[in-house]
Amino acid sequence: MDSTARIGLFGIGLDAYWPQFGGLKERLEGYLSEVETGLRRPGVEVVNVGLVDNYAAAHDAGRRLRRADVDLIVLHVTTYALSSTVLPVVRRAGVPVLVLNLAPEPSIDYAALNAMGDRAAMTGEWLAHCTACPIPEIANVFRRCGIAFHQVTGTLRDDPHAWNEIDAWIDAARAASVMRGNTLGVMGHYYGGMLDIYSDLTLQAAVFGGHIEMVEVDELAALRRDVTAGEIADRIAHFREAFDVQPDCAEDDLSAAARTSVALDRLVEAHGLGSLAYYHMGAGVPENEEAIASIILGNSLLTARGIPVAGEYEVKNAQAMKIMDALGAGGSFTEYYAMDYRDDVVLMGHDGPGHLAIAEGKTKVRPLGVYHGKVGRGLSVEMSVKHGPVTLLSVAEGGRAGLKLVVAHGESVPGPIMEIGNTNSRYRFSLGARGFVEAWNNAGPAHHCAVGIGHVGDRLAKLGSLLGIEVEQVC
Repeated sequence: MDSTARIGLFGIGLDAYWPQFGGLKERLEGYLSEVETGLRRPGVEVVNVGLVDNYAAAHDAGRRLRRADVDLIVLHVTTYALSSTVLPVVRRAGVPVLVLNLAPEPSIDYAALNAMGDRAAMTGEWLAHCTACPIPEIANVFRRCGIAFHQVTGTLRDDPHAWNEIDAWIDAARAASVMRGNTLGVMGHYYGGMLDIYSDLTLQAAVFGGHIEMVEVDELAALRRDVTAGEIADRIAHFREAFDVQPDCAEDDLSAAARTSVALDRLVEAHGLGSLAYYHMGAGVPENEEAIASIILGNSLLTARGIPVAGEYEVKNAQAMKIMDALGAGGSFTEYYAMDYRDDVVLMGHDGPGHLAIAEGKTKVRPLGVYHGKVGRGLSVEMSVKHGPVTLLSVAEGGRAGLKLVVAHGESVPGPIMEIGNTNSRYRFSLGARGFVEAWNNAGPAHHCAVGIGHVGDRLAKLGSLLGIEVEQVC
């Protein structure tokens, strides 16, 4: 489905000024064009309805933005304007509003202004810098009308702080749009007894949008039958390029994984899947059991190309992984399973697929004689997340809207790991290992979460604002 984020943009002014101050309107329209250029990026469409300077233009702009189905309105305040030229735009479009208070320069050139001599021209110059003036009026009206809004204050040019904030809002809007356009496949059933991962699928659709497609394990097994020997050989060759395949991996296991990987690609294409949550224990159907036992390498390839796959039917974590991927951070399936008190780090990882694109070095493929607690045996992946800043994200049930985001910033650090054929990393947190674990547990996430590279808590906080859900950042 379409995942383009549509950003509605308009500037404001007062039509009474134009005949009084020659060139002012054109100057402000130029500033608006600069904002439009700054907002444009891949996956984002900017719908610029221009400079709104009276009620009639506001009414028309609101209708145009509503027809354009925008996800976020960006209001660039260029000079003083009446709040009656703002309210009709945002009420009609009915989406969150970001108010930009961006002065054209860090400071007015007082000496040059005062030397102009013509007081009318001086006033026109002042009005070109008058970006902060109408915002209290606009904010008052928004508050009284119950319209949520957000602000960025700074300068139009050479202001990294302001533009980093704007970028974060646009990234959050794009992530929200990706989720609305995503098709999440659910295949198999829950891992019995993990009460924390049981999910309300209707609630997921209500908060994030998108579509949830029920997929049968039998379909994957059937697709495996039609994979040719040539396709298997090609996929094994791809495995050897994408992974560090260890010498003790059997050719039969590689062939089974390759067959399943090709079948997975066909399954994803057939249903238009953008993410997948799966688990299947099996009950005497060998084809199904073999499909699931040989699924890890194919799922890792899918995750690396932006189709995250969560094991143990962990729907909430498939959503978290998709969000992190939409923010460009990756999003690998993980949980913490041990603590190293000597080094003050938390050991985190999981069996099953890993995110190759955020791995420290090349991901190893190792044979396992048994999948602990799961059906079958075969090939698994072993990787650590790239050393450096990371973000953990859990989509948890709870909060005022039924769901909330639980977030933590940490750092992936080098050191010894267990070479057991699973994803495996060492993380350090500002709270310390003990403090982090207790704070994270108190937030009430499921035991799985998504890990991505970089610190993107600011983006996640803004995403929560756009979706109307609580965001709890523990560190």
